[in-house]
Amino acid sequence: MPAAPRRVGLFVTCLVDLFRPTVGFAAAALLERAGCEVVVPAAQVCCGQPAYNSGDRADAKAIARDVIAAFEPFDATVAPSGSCAGMLKRHYPSLFAGDAAWEPRARALAERTFELVSFLVDECGMEEVDARREGRVTYHDSCSSLREMGVRAQPRRLLASVDGLKLEELSAPDVCCGFGGTFCVKYPDISGRMVADKARDIAATGAGTVLAADMGCLLNIAGRLSREGSAVEARHVAEVLAGMDDRPAIGRPARAR
Repeated sequence: MPAAPRRVGLFVTCLVDLFRPTVGFAAAALLERAGCEVVVPAAQVCCGQPAYNSGDRADAKAIARDVIAAFEPFDATVAPSGSCAGMLKRHYPSLFAGDAAWEPRARALAERTFELVSFLVDECGMEEVDARREGRVTYHDSCSSLREMGVRAQPRRLLASVDGLKLEELSAPDVCCGFGGTFCVKYPDISGRMVADKARDIAATGAGTVLAADMGCLLNIAGRLSREGSAVEARHVAEVLAGMDDRPAIGRPARAR
């Protein structure tokens, strides 16, 4: 088994912080079970992707400098999001291309940045989890996780070890859900058609839960499922792998106590 980096900086992400803190706790728990010391830097901010995708390079650079400085002390930076991890790993170096002071720092951070589940499997050697969930689930591969971070087999490998769980594959698991960050705002009609197609694909599997590793995708899919009156739940894969999936599903109201 590969030796896990000793100190891991957990990049929580804005959407996890604001909409689903449980994912952050689940990520920390999984990393600790893999033998890592987990630190959540108080100074961390947004990865800068909204500004970057909107063409605002000046603000994107200002944000990126803060992120780089906050995560430089760690052996690895891990995010429960292929989208945010992809921003740090794939776009920070190009954002600072030609900058003698910041390009080396951006590239150094990029080399130590990982998506959560791929880090657990590929860097920490995790082969199974101690979790249980009865029923059928399906899995959506987010564009950034798949295409920028190379994440596909890793979540399926760990899900196969969850007691009682059966994975039903989508017919098109790698087709975009239509979120795409600012894409869903700029092109709402196209985005709506795409997520409608994704919801039909999910329904066809007969699964009671759809999992993914990016909160943006999950919020978009959960919103569509809710508008259609579907009983299918949307959850982050980390919650299931950590056995912390006992709270209401994404986009669903909390149960009365």
